[in-house]
Amino acid sequence: MKIAIQLPQFMGWPELLERALFADRLGFHSIWLNDHFIHFMAPERDHPEALACLTGLAARTERTRLGMLVFCNGYRNPAYLAKALTAVDHISNGRLEIGIGAGWYEEEHRSYGFDFAPIGARLRALEEAIQIMNLMFTQPTATFKGRYHWVDGARNNPKPLQQPRPPLTIAGGGEKVLLRMVARYADRWNIFPTSAEEFVRKLNLLKGYCAEFGRDFGTLEVSEHILVCVETTEEALRQRWAEDSRHPMMRGARGRVVMGTPASVIDQFRERERRGVGMGIAWFTDFGRSRTLEIFAREVMPALA
Repeated sequence: MKIAIQLPQFMGWPELLERALFADRLGFHSIWLNDHFIHFMAPERDHPEALACLTGLAARTERTRLGMLVFCNGYRNPAYLAKALTAVDHISNGRLEIGIGAGWYEEEHRSYGFDFAPIGARLRALEEAIQIMNLMFTQPTATFKGRYHWVDGARNNPKPLQQPRPPLTIAGGGEKVLLRMVARYADRWNIFPTSAEEFVRKLNLLKGYCAEFGRDFGTLEVSEHILVCVETTEEALRQRWAEDSRHPMMRGARGRVVMGTPASVIDQFRERERRGVGMGIAWFTDFGRSRTLEIFAREVMPALA
């Protein structure tokens, strides 16, 4: 099982960079950011822009792969995004992971002046954007005329270091449209916390869509965003959760946390692996402090490798 980490931007750039560099040294498969301008539970906090942060991490880290969970299609022209991400792929020496989605945070859209269309329109726009980005990554020129996006002879030189393009992650659980899109375009499907029964049901739907498109399901990786609270002893764990749960961003999180000492956390990750999760993207309840990252990397990750 691959183990990745999601880091929050609301802590500000210096602290984000410090934690990312530490995660890079510890050997996490990848580091993921989130594409928001404000945090939905704490909009007053600092929250530097995602693409700028991703570019900065590409220049400063050395080993870990880097991605966005996920870019909101409505915030950037897809041809521009493909051009920018190609530069990030070069800056990182071929370590970029691309994540993209239709967007969900209406207040953020409205406050920044972006239209927030009904979900059907957002999904159709997302599919057009993916097609344009694929053309930008792979063709000498990109020409595409859709209902929501268009390009006419757009060039993207140089091409990405990763060929034919950096891996594409699509996140979400929409069963009628989005999972079809995953089967058709994505290298990875990411799902956010859900019950085991719901996960299996969606996974079976995805397998059916892959068969419909003539795709080998084995070519598609599944990742899950997993909230984690880990400590070396039960007493330390109780103290850690008592402290972390006071943070406003942990409101309502108790029922969806993978919580325990390293042995228990390993078991809970393995249970997800048995369901079909190939990569766990850990989001820590203390937002990735060095002690937590070190415990997880030293005592959990080797057992899951």
